[in-house]
Amino acid sequence: MPQSIAKVAIHVVFSTKNRKPWLKNDELREQLYAYMSTVLKDNVDTRALIIGGIEDHIHALCLLSRKFAIMRVIQEMKTETTKWLKKQSPATATFAWQAGYGAFSVSESNIPQVRRYIENQKEHHQSMSFQDEFRRICERHGAELDERYAWD
Repeated sequence: MPQSIAKVAIHVVFSTKNRKPWLKNDELREQLYAYMSTVLKDNVDTRALIIGGIEDHIHALCLLSRKFAIMRVIQEMKTETTKWLKKQSPATATFAWQAGYGAFSVSESNIPQVRRYIENQKEHHQSMSFQDEFRRICERHGAELDERYAWD
């Protein structure tokens, strides 16, 4: 087949370093999500379907490019947004993301469900911590989580 076709959806999750609530400001978060979406499109040919979260972590539902590895996509997301956030104000001058991340495959039929999940992060986190949420996502996807290395 001379044409290469790919449609791979992933749900990416990562937190701020030590889950510090750097992203309390709603306007800053919205600007961050818009900037992250642009970074994904321009730097790694990846389309963000939705990006959301709360003050200490983000979720992104993306359609991966067939040209870039997941590791590279997430590296671009984190590196470029860290630089951007550090320039926004003196309060974010020392901003950092955690070292690790979670990346989970999403079937076409589950894209609407994951989108709603990301849209409802504020409500969801009224009763669940990021750590509990991440444990649950890993469990749902059959991903082994070694907690000795999960929480920086």
